[in-house]
Amino acid sequence: MRTVPTALAIGLLVTTAVSAQSLIGEPHIVAVTAGDTLLSLGSRFGIDPATIARDNARSPEAPLRVGEMLRLDNRHIIPAFTPGTAILINVPQRMLFLAAEGGARAFPVAVGRAGWPTPLGAFSIVSKEVNPTWDVPESIREEARRAGRSLPQKVPPGPDNPLGAYWMALSGGGIGIHGTNVPSSVYRAVTHGCIRLRPEDIAALFAEVQVGAKGVLTYQPVLAAVAGSDIFVEAHRDVYGRGPADALAFVKAQTQALGVFDRIDWAVVAQVIRERFGVEYHRDHVGRILHALGFTQQQPQRRASQRDEAAIERWRKHDWPRIKKRADDGKLSSSFLMKRASCSSR
Repeated sequence: MRTVPTALAIGLLVTTAVSAQSLIGEPHIVAVTAGDTLLSLGSRFGIDPATIARDNARSPEAPLRVGEMLRLDNRHIIPAFTPGTAILINVPQRMLFLAAEGGARAFPVAVGRAGWPTPLGAFSIVSKEVNPTWDVPESIREEARRAGRSLPQKVPPGPDNPLGAYWMALSGGGIGIHGTNVPSSVYRAVTHGCIRLRPEDIAALFAEVQVGAKGVLTYQPVLAAVAGSDIFVEAHRDVYGRGPADALAFVKAQTQALGVFDRIDWAVVAQVIRERFGVEYHRDHVGRILHALGFTQQQPQRRASQRDEAAIERWRKHDWPRIKKRADDGKLSSSFLMKRASCSSR
């Protein structure tokens, strides 16, 4: 779960409960701790494991080393809210956005796989339950039987319950928003249609959302936005085959509407869109790449991503050795080592 302050309005209609905001999240520098994997970090921050590997120039198969410093960039573009919407879930983005005073909150989610897609459209929260019993649908039991496994008709609350500790039923029947007993499965397209959150995130969401809250399940694999002097494009694999037939033409139309068409390096945009299909970690992951494409008139050749890299390099060379020495000397708590560094030079 993440909260960020209000950002620049970019011409998108946002719910009245949320100030106009285009981008959420930030670059982080994180020290690897025992038990961390690319998959667990990806599910926690909402980043594909392959993207983490690429951004840190490492092999996706190589195990992480305790104390290793990783750059994690979990910025996401917030799709357009409609008035009265409290929850917005963008399925290919695998992100849930919650309207909040002065901004929005964002949570990585797991969504329905290609053969069992999450239904799209408007919904409302019709009920909430703590420590739910899972009434296993017959269709899921039949799928398990075909795979040589058996499932009971009911799974009681507890560590073996895949719904986790919280359940919020959606109107229309059949699916809900719930927790999980496998946190590393979050930020993947792996469910039977439900929306799945990490335990700490579903607990926070459950406390904020009331029965009757309105929401929308949308499908936007390609997004564009302006944040400050930068232009961003976020592209995901079209896992359900419902996205625009010509993604590049779609982005061009979006940037024309934003009034920034002439500021964009279209060769870079084309690469971003191509790589959403290639950046994939195992078959169930949907590739994501978020790239700063805009240039200011004062700095026509310097991208935001280059400024980020320079800030990260300064942090690695100067701040981290000093912090590490204090930690080794017992003068710093281990929790401080999960330093969150904003890498913008502004």
